[in-house]
Amino acid sequence: MLELLAPAGSMEAVAAAVQNGADAVYLGYGDFNARRNAKNFSEEEFAAAVSYCHVRGAKVYLTLNTLLTDRELPAAAQVAAHASAIGADAVLVQDMGVARMLRQAAPDLSVHASTQMTLHNLDGVKMAADLGMTRAVLSRELSRDQIEYICQRSPIEIEVFAHGALCMCYSGQCFLSSVIGGRSGNRGLCAQPCRLKYGWMDKADGNPLSLKDLSLAGHLRELRKMGVACVKLEGRMKRPEYVAVVTGIYSRAIKEDREPTAEELEQLRAAFSRQGFTQGYYLDQQGPDMFGVREEEKEPKELFAAARNTYQSGEAQRVPVTFYAMIRPGEPARVGVEDPQGRVVTVEGQVPEAARTRALTPEAVETQLSRTGGTPYRCAKVRALVEDGLSLPLAALNALRREALDGLTKQREEPPRRRQGEYHPGARYENRKEPPELTISVRTAEQVTKELLDLGPAMVYIPLEELAAHPEKAQAPAGTKIGVILPRIAWDREMGQVEEQLRQVKDLGVTDALVGNLGMLPVARELGFTLRGDFGLEVYNSQAVKEYKRLGLSSLTLSFELKFPQIRDISKSLDTELITYGRLPLMIMENCIIKNRTGSCNCQNNNILTDRKGARFPVVKAPGCRNELLNSQKLFLADKAADYKRLGLWAQRLLFTTENPRECVQVAQRYLEQGNWSPNEYTRGLYYRDVE
Repeated sequence: MLELLAPAGSMEAVAAAVQNGADAVYLGYGDFNARRNAKNFSEEEFAAAVSYCHVRGAKVYLTLNTLLTDRELPAAAQVAAHASAIGADAVLVQDMGVARMLRQAAPDLSVHASTQMTLHNLDGVKMAADLGMTRAVLSRELSRDQIEYICQRSPIEIEVFAHGALCMCYSGQCFLSSVIGGRSGNRGLCAQPCRLKYGWMDKADGNPLSLKDLSLAGHLRELRKMGVACVKLEGRMKRPEYVAVVTGIYSRAIKEDREPTAEELEQLRAAFSRQGFTQGYYLDQQGPDMFGVREEEKEPKELFAAARNTYQSGEAQRVPVTFYAMIRPGEPARVGVEDPQGRVVTVEGQVPEAARTRALTPEAVETQLSRTGGTPYRCAKVRALVEDGLSLPLAALNALRREALDGLTKQREEPPRRRQGEYHPGARYENRKEPPELTISVRTAEQVTKELLDLGPAMVYIPLEELAAHPEKAQAPAGTKIGVILPRIAWDREMGQVEEQLRQVKDLGVTDALVGNLGMLPVARELGFTLRGDFGLEVYNSQAVKEYKRLGLSSLTLSFELKFPQIRDISKSLDTELITYGRLPLMIMENCIIKNRTGSCNCQNNNILTDRKGARFPVVKAPGCRNELLNSQKLFLADKAADYKRLGLWAQRLLFTTENPRECVQVAQRYLEQGNWSPNEYTRGLYYRDVE
């Protein structure tokens, strides 16, 4: 049976989900989760939610799926240890440093890889399994053939999103909200700028980044047959009535092994949609019809009133129990109850008397014990041994039933016995004293010129497709190494070509690979490349650095969402580099917005997306016919060299994207303190300002 996982942004939403058939709920506790602006749970509320769910046979998953600083990790460790102690069933994570911390602080708590980890191929899922995770939540962009491919071969459970909002960017790789507004989606405070107006060239007259909501209602049996373990409903920011409607429809369909009816589909749309729903990614049918915006509609008062009734007017009686009764002369009446997990509670009452008129029958005992209304329990079976000629007041049987069920509730509330650990940050590494080396990454082979190489950068990273197509670029003067940039996104059906191209560039003498996703580490490692971590790995704290060192990486690119003091304070057990120049990558998108606009592939042209304020964002091709949205302004720090040279970095990286070859040379010269080039307009990025 598919597990149905529902969102809960409040205690009322927990009740709405559970009373409508959710097998599990996910919720945030404290400030360390991907919906920090939801009404997250206090310590007492979280404990109450776990107790409420466990009594009713539902699981509780804690969301710890944001990037955390070194200073935040001790408090997060306390949250995790408390959640484990009170019986949370699993915790969702994005940050590799958090995953490492959890092994210390809550060693017996199951860990799920959040969709924020951008796991989208089998190698990524296997990496999560190697890290001790028991479930992976796949990227929402995957098609059904890719989901099935992973499910059939995965060593751990697979969870997929089935209903709710779709991000335009792969989850965990979006920097739009933080770079333009200082509110990071990777820190749980996405401001959803993708839902605003944008347009091509100069007019912000459309919504090319606003996808309709996802709905896989209609594909539930298919998902089960594929081997998907859990389907997830999105909506921790939504009201409890919404949770009740959507959970109820999906729950009934799953339990009855059917798809939702036309009436139920209309109820889903009425509860919330953006001009309808899409299955475009799942069906591998992308295009402009996947897009929509939220329109002002009347609240579906009748639908929501009925939904409220499901969780405000009594119990759904979810847990099937078996009653046992023994009524014998001269002995106290005994009643026992057993739940599906084998917990048994036995209670004793008064001694039955000899019957004067009507004797107690097994049927009468069965009738009384079956009356479990108002409790979370449903009587599935009664086994009654009632000897002849005895009398016992029905009120006494009712009292025994209540006492037995109360005892069972206490047992079901009991948290599991788990080891409690203690989080230790570990030894600190001294920062490097020497100034950072210069590294360069390019988007096209033509940006790598003799003039650029003659400036003596320590490393020049070239995209895999470009290097395979231009093998002559693998040669560099002494003192400069050429590295290859692996795609951040590569589905399993693309991995054959990736491996073939990697073999080609290895034969050219290239030894270093820049990797921006967990799923790309195994193929580069197996071919013997020196592994270097790119910004897509989201390295935000010292523990993440240690974890990637354990996985065999030689260097890491630190997150550009960090401030300089935070970067300085990271214990650098590996060589670290920092992007100090370039158009920061804001989104990587599966849906080609260039093709959506023109109807054909025009990646080679100049494609500019303009926002309401007139800012112009280049849209460029990413490997695999994907799009990348770049920042409107270039990050420029050449005049701030004194600041970043004190951070203990191995290297500072210049990120060349839309620059022509001449510009690349001018920029590199300026960063080598030659010449006086500077961009017309620029940004300091997030290095000097607080990111929420």
